[in-house]
Parts: sequence; structure tokens; C-alpha cells
Amino acid sequence: MSEFTVDSGGVAADVVVPADSRGLVILAHGAGSDRTSVLLAAVGDALVGVGVAVARIDLPYRQQRPKGPPSPSRAGADRDGIRAAVEALRRYAADGPLIIGGQSYGGRQASMACAEDPGLTDGLLLTSYPLHPPGKPEKARTEHLPDIVAPTLIVHGRSDAFGSSAEFAEAITLFGGPVRLLEIDKADHSLKPARSGVGDATAGAVDDWLLPRADDFGRSR
Repeated sequence: MSEFTVDSGGVAADVVVPADSRGLVILAHGAGSDRTSVLLAAVGDALVGVGVAVARIDLPYRQQRPKGPPSPSRAGADRDGIRAAVEALRRYAADGPLIIGGQSYGGRQASMACAEDPGLTDGLLLTSYPLHPPGKPEKARTEHLPDIVAPTLIVHGRSDAFGSSAEFAEAITLFGGPVRLLEIDKADHSLKPARSGVGDATAGAVDDWLLPRADDFGRSR
């Protein structure tokens, strides 16, 4: 196993590559966090445990300042940062799939990049996707979902104020590609990684569903 940091070309990442890597997952953080977040660490460690390389990245806005939320007007730059990470790190996928995603805002930007460029990735991993702002279901963030054709795994806390189980059940019908929904009991938007078991549950779902489908994803390297 090798562990290293990348900090060049607009990419800031902590990378762990297990021996005989079966693929690569690039994870972006939520709006108020960075690549050291407890959730990304829990999910990343569990994925490494099933033989997947993991890169936890800082989005461009976080590279520019250590605190504060992202600017909506600069969201396109954050998607470009995800694309830059894919380009810089894709070799660590070896012969397996390259999967992008992340927590909340990071996952949303990954999903939008995937919708804009269907050839960008082999799969999408979204933890706590912010389906709408809390208390504002009329402001659903679903307009790009029909353009996502990559297999997608959504990890959702049943108590998440950013979207109910019923709302997610409806939203997954909008995707242009296959979707699986993994619900975590007694977990809110944070997914409570210290006690919910979300890391192992997510790694198991990735192992069971996304990794065996690598030959079907159709993206040539």
C-alpha cells in the first residue's frame, strides 16, 4: 500500500493506493469541510479495505481559502477541479473503474460534472446528496439528473433534512442510468460516521454493485 499527497496543477489530494488496486474513487468534501472530514476518512478507509484506491480532494474554493462556504458563481470552477483530479489521478484506477463523487456539495458538483461530460467517469458515488435546501422541497436540485448515465450509488441518511426517503425514491427515477439507493438508519446529513457504520456499508455497496460492473461501463482509457 502507498500513501501520498498531491499538490500541483490545481489538484490537492490525499491518496491511498492498496496493492493490486481494483479501481479508484475520487471523493470531494461538503460545503463547510475539506478533504480531512471525518466522513470522507471513514468512507475512504473502508473503500481501501476492499481494495480500492481512494483520493480525497480539496475543491478549488477550499484550496483558495481554509474556511467559508463555496460561491455559487464559482461552482463551475469546482467542477473543473474535479475534472483536473480525474486527469491527474486516473492512472491509479489501474484496470478497474474510475468513480467520482463525494459528500453533499462535493457530490453534487461531481454529479453535475458527470452530467456535463458523460465520458468523465465509470460511476458516481453520492453521500448525502443535497436534494433540496432544508425546508424548501420546491427548490429541487434535480434538473441535471436525466443527463447522468453512469451507474450511481446514493448513500442517504433517513433523517436527512436535505431530502426525505420518499423524495429520493422519486428522484432516482429521473436518472438517465442505473441507480441504487443505500439508506442509513438513524443518520442525518452528516451520516454520523462514528456510530452509523456508513463507511463499511458504503464500501460494501460499492464492492457489490459498482466494481463488478466495470466491464459494462464502456469508457475507454
